[in-house]
Amino acid sequence: MLGTIGRFARQARQPALVVATVAIMLPALAAPSLARGPDAIADVAEQVIDAVVNISTSQNVGARGNQQPQMPNDPQLDELFRDFFNRRGQGEPKGQPAPPRRVNSLGSGFIIDAAGVVVTNNHVIAEADEITVILNDGTRIKAEVMGRDQKTDIALLRIKTDKPLKAVRFGDSDKLRLGEWVIAIGNPFSLGGSVTAGIVSARNRDINSGPYDNYIQTDAAINRGNSGGPLFNLSGEVIGVNTAIISPSGGSIGIGFAVPSKTALTVIDQLKEFGETRRGWLGVRIQLVTDEIAESLGIKPARGALVAGVDERGPAKPAGIVPGDVIIRFDGKDIREMRDLPRVVADTPVGKDVPVVIIRKGKEETVTVKLGRLEDSEKQAALTKPEADPPSPPPVVKRTLGIDLANLNDELRKKFKIRDTVKGIVILNIESNSPAADKRLNAGDVIVEIAQEAVQSADDFQAKVDRLRKEKRPSALLLVAGADGELRFVALSLQ
Repeated sequence: MLGTIGRFARQARQPALVVATVAIMLPALAAPSLARGPDAIADVAEQVIDAVVNISTSQNVGARGNQQPQMPNDPQLDELFRDFFNRRGQGEPKGQPAPPRRVNSLGSGFIIDAAGVVVTNNHVIAEADEITVILNDGTRIKAEVMGRDQKTDIALLRIKTDKPLKAVRFGDSDKLRLGEWVIAIGNPFSLGGSVTAGIVSARNRDINSGPYDNYIQTDAAINRGNSGGPLFNLSGEVIGVNTAIISPSGGSIGIGFAVPSKTALTVIDQLKEFGETRRGWLGVRIQLVTDEIAESLGIKPARGALVAGVDERGPAKPAGIVPGDVIIRFDGKDIREMRDLPRVVADTPVGKDVPVVIIRKGKEETVTVKLGRLEDSEKQAALTKPEADPPSPPPVVKRTLGIDLANLNDELRKKFKIRDTVKGIVILNIESNSPAADKRLNAGDVIVEIAQEAVQSADDFQAKVDRLRKEKRPSALLLVAGADGELRFVALSLQ
């Protein structure tokens, strides 16, 4: 976690201080006046504190030998590290592995059902042999996993007890406003039942932790051990699940992230019903619609998700979606940017017939897709191998736009390890000061299309470039394949 975004379940040698409990479903507090500001925090904390719990996990770590890690190439550091590891190994027979160790970790959670359903982060309970939920009064209850989802880092636990349990309810994270007061309660650094407050700093944050990133950013203090704890609004409703922080030191610097309640609720409902998530699957590979690409496609303003590839077995294929299409609306929801699409598709029921609005060659069209189910273990199928082509003639080499291009033949396929399924013309060399050099094109890449038209040869490519220049196009949209067949779009200047 040091210096970067990190999860923050806390490891500890011994269980932490006791934290929160949960009671009968708590009614949402009457919405306090915005003018009250932080004055309402004490009221909310008093109402919900018994609905927040500590999560203690333990696991056995396998035996390890007395092997020392590789030492840095520095005599002084080498001596220092060697002395440390020699002292650490005192008391163990030389050459014998150390016995298995028991490792404890601590996190937070909250009860959402008086029957004993607890929400926490998946990374809090991952790999755990034993999970214990600790109520606010110190009661320790063994918990079992109802379901977990790695992609959103949400896990659901069940506990059984004769004690009356209280539960909190979810609010609508879509109604959050920037600057709105929020409250985090959890088990930071094993200090259970800690209350911190701050504001909503940002919404819809993408921190590159997964395909469905849509985090609430807050400056409410969130530290190690807060993982899985609730983020409340001033009505006492859970509007987020605290999950990650950015920190160079491991402590709060005022940048914390929570999974929005809307995202969490969809996952929680599926984990309750099925014990797993069942997400929609479209079967496309997408990329960002940059300003250059939007200009090449005649899209104003730049928006949507550009289809760079279509899975042969996916639902998009029979619906007629092809590479080069730009998806701008899915099931009635606008796709403003690329990262909107995976979240919308995932939240759509499997098997639903969905209208999808695309832009194809400058015109809007609507196709209907029967949505499939995304399997976590599913791997993209390789494209079926076509019948063998007749022997290809010697390559014709052309230089245009600062690129040396050649027709593909068996010799070039072998040289660059290009799959037989990849069709087009191969890049042999790129001038260092050309526009192509700035687009991360490489020797061995294959140009499949230009301006959404298939490229048959190097001569054909040159002719199409000349035509685009006569039309005074500022750039050309290339569909480029890597040696393994993975496609991407590149907008290349014609100036």
